[in-house]
Amino acid sequence: MQHTLKKALFAGAALAVLGAGPVRAETDLTVVSWGGAYSESQERAYVQPYMEEHPDIKIQMDDQSANALAGIRSQAEAGNITWDLVDMLQGDAQLACDEGLLVEINPDDDLAAAPDGTPAAEDFIEGTMGECFVPQILYATLFAYNTEAFPDGGPQTIADVWDIEKFPGKRGLQRIPDGNLEWALMADGVPADEVYDVLSTDEGVDRAFAKLDELKGNVVWWSEGAQPPQLLADKEVAMATGYNGRFFNAQVNENQPIELMWDGQYFEVDGWVVPAGGPNEQAVMEFLKWATDTQRLADQAKFISYAPARESSVPLVGKHADTGVEMGPHMPTSPENFKNPLQKDPIWWADNGDEMRERFNAWLAQG
Repeated sequence: MQHTLKKALFAGAALAVLGAGPVRAETDLTVVSWGGAYSESQERAYVQPYMEEHPDIKIQMDDQSANALAGIRSQAEAGNITWDLVDMLQGDAQLACDEGLLVEINPDDDLAAAPDGTPAAEDFIEGTMGECFVPQILYATLFAYNTEAFPDGGPQTIADVWDIEKFPGKRGLQRIPDGNLEWALMADGVPADEVYDVLSTDEGVDRAFAKLDELKGNVVWWSEGAQPPQLLADKEVAMATGYNGRFFNAQVNENQPIELMWDGQYFEVDGWVVPAGGPNEQAVMEFLKWATDTQRLADQAKFISYAPARESSVPLVGKHADTGVEMGPHMPTSPENFKNPLQKDPIWWADNGDEMRERFNAWLAQG
């Protein structure tokens, strides 16, 4: 009797499950990014919309991209991959890919084509894709100035930054060699497309440091991204380098008297990688394909002034979601802003970065 009752209960439970239709197990994805307004732009553009369309997918954002390479290495060494998708800079992504830590990307299968059918590999801006790296945005480090410091007009070229007599005042520079060495050579007359050829010689490196010597006594050094707009607002410096998204926020959202100088913008590519050996590879690859399609990358530009990495996304960039400001003119890739850009060479910095940082720190210590 007891055995018969158990069989009946089991059969009833099975029928109840069948009657409810197929049940999909919930999948939890951990997406690692940089935090702040940038992560918020990702959440609003595609994380939240994706979860609304896919109720069986739950995505948790984790703000650890500053330590992404070290984190992926340690997880791989421990044999416990807990991150599903990681936002990384192109140079670090290439290092991780070379070490076999990442899933290789096949653009034809893993990424969405453009709306007109252009394959993804041809739609992403030239030189931005990697074997294991899917570009997401282009952002620029560039000079901006306080308009009240230059009522007759501020600097327009990298050479102007070095002209202390015509444009007096302190310069805010990031306390790293990246960018500063390249700009020094541009200020000394080297065309943007020849900078790394010159910097690859001992004479070129000496030339860059000699040019930096000319500014050294007029520099306020910064280390955190929030500092340059504040230094300009407080008039501690007349001009400063910084991230275009931070300057946009100060200029548009905070109404600060700040003007961006796009000449010589030093742009980098930021994007996604998938750590190899993760437990949710199929689910995360589906999300990656959706989140990097033409519309989603255009949507991200509604929330932050970083340019989408797909050419087909650029015409779809509209207004800022919160202020109504037209975002096109604020994109690093806007034709007016992209006349004399310099793309950071991640391979060059991977090969030479340690040596340059050592020399730069020694140069700073000289006083």
